[in-house]
Amino acid sequence: MGPEFDRCVIVDDDDDILLAARLLLRPLFREVVTARSPEEALPEIEGRAPDVVLLDANFARGATDASEGLAWLDRLTAIDPEMVVVMITAHAGVHVAVAAMKRGATDFVPKPWSNDRLLATVRTAAALRRSRSAAGAPRPSPATKSPLLGHSPAMARVHSLIERAAPTDANVLVLGQNGTGKEVVARELHARSLRAAKVLQTVDLGAIATELIDSELFGHVKGAFTDAKTDRIGRIQAADGGTLFLDEIGNLPLHLQPKLLTALEQRQVTPVGANKPVKVNIRVIAATNMPRERLMDERVFRQDLLYRLNTVEIALPPLAERPEDVIELTEHFLSHYATRYDRLCPALSDAARAALIAHDWPGNVRALRHAVERATILSARHVLEPEDFGLEPGMRRPVIHHPRPAEDLNLDRVERRLVEEALRKHGYNITLAAGELGLSRAALYRRMEKHGL
Repeated sequence: MGPEFDRCVIVDDDDDILLAARLLLRPLFREVVTARSPEEALPEIEGRAPDVVLLDANFARGATDASEGLAWLDRLTAIDPEMVVVMITAHAGVHVAVAAMKRGATDFVPKPWSNDRLLATVRTAAALRRSRSAAGAPRPSPATKSPLLGHSPAMARVHSLIERAAPTDANVLVLGQNGTGKEVVARELHARSLRAAKVLQTVDLGAIATELIDSELFGHVKGAFTDAKTDRIGRIQAADGGTLFLDEIGNLPLHLQPKLLTALEQRQVTPVGANKPVKVNIRVIAATNMPRERLMDERVFRQDLLYRLNTVEIALPPLAERPEDVIELTEHFLSHYATRYDRLCPALSDAARAALIAHDWPGNVRALRHAVERATILSARHVLEPEDFGLEPGMRRPVIHHPRPAEDLNLDRVERRLVEEALRKHGYNITLAAGELGLSRAALYRRMEKHGL
């Protein structure tokens, strides 16, 4: 099995740390770049955006206040607001962790680290970068046009709910299939809120190992368990003053749901192994692709927690239910990728428009975006036709010619067929499809990327 992610940059003034981190993280990334200073790393970061930057908090000899690392964190996030930075330091005071995460760091790893903890932290951070890229839109701000495109009646209702709910402190639950833009909605709600100047802390509960969720959300104190060598702030506390976005909330284990409910009701958290709670002031946005009827099952999700989370509920429609928006989205993505790949923006033929609208897009906006990116890269035409998107006039699905399984023993084609069948069977629910195939979610995402699904 190949690496899960593309590129990681590690910045530290200690050669031993650089070597140890590079060897540990090499199986996760196709390329691991090391640098002894931020100045040395800058060309590597600006030239080709990495999935994760591991940034030391102190570089000057004897420095312990993290001021240099925090200054470089500000500079990196100014270069790319979507930059995923994990701070590392030998001086792991909680105040430094809070400062780093409030200024845009995704997470914080103390030295000396636990290898398992570092791997889990970096894997989660890289998955966050991938999910941000998949959203296909920059972080919004109140002064910019909403990145949530579409003027169909279904999307007009979504825009109306966002406009009314965003300025309040009400918790919001966003429902929708994979690829419908749940994270984009969360970012829009935060950008239009009174907390817009504060942190938006994102936690993808589907990308964190179940046994680590408690510590990730609530933090822990030194000695709370075997690998707890120092205090560690949790994501809830890191979101203090801002917004906490709990993506894939349906993956929160039942035994932790009462703890989250208590934290929301009492507005305080108790780190693992601690005796005293810590007060927090947060607004919660949660999202899930779990079907509503399953979410209403007490055996899967506590209803009292659900009521606490869905003060306002926003249901995102599948792309198939808003065909009026397909061409607007397509033209937006064509312009975006033409700029990215330095090409003239192609037009759409009448046949392409009809085929794009007729297709049911089981992967929703994410699938459309991938199809547009492939067409932009591979087609040499100035006017795109249906086949440039893998479509034919009048067809509602991509044209994929698979020989009968008994006649075709090519592993790549058989794997693609099985992945595609599992995705369709479960309505592109990644968790259920991965379970059916006996894969992790990350492994399924890799195979989807490999086969262009």
